[in-house]
Amino acid sequence: QVQLVESGGGLVQPGGSLRLSCGVSGLTFSNFGMRWYRQAPDKERALVATISRGGDTRTYADSVQGRFTISRDNTKNTVYLQMNSLKPEDTAVYYCNARRITFPTGDYWGQGTQVTVSS
Repeated sequence: QVQLVESGGGLVQPGGSLRLSCGVSGLTFSNFGMRWYRQAPDKERALVATISRGGDTRTYADSVQGRFTISRDNTKNTVYLQMNSLKPEDTAVYYCNARRITFPTGDYWGQGTQVTVSS
């Protein structure tokens, strides 16, 4: 059974930092590209950051470029999202996603963790 479990969310003041973690089990972690998405109230789920299987390629949404850093530890089956200089508009539920587009394909999601940026 595949499980993705996010942690590290919470309430933080504008300008603060949080580090999200997503622990993965039930699949070969190093075979999957990993992504972080977020969904704010009354908005569609949006892609925040991606990291390749080996961690050598990373991409970011324009809105978080230079503030967020995605990383992974394939020895711990964990992906991280370091979020700095947080803004109120970063408030959302953050989801991690494991995706493999070559056979055998797979697309798995965590349950989400709430991040609230407010003074």
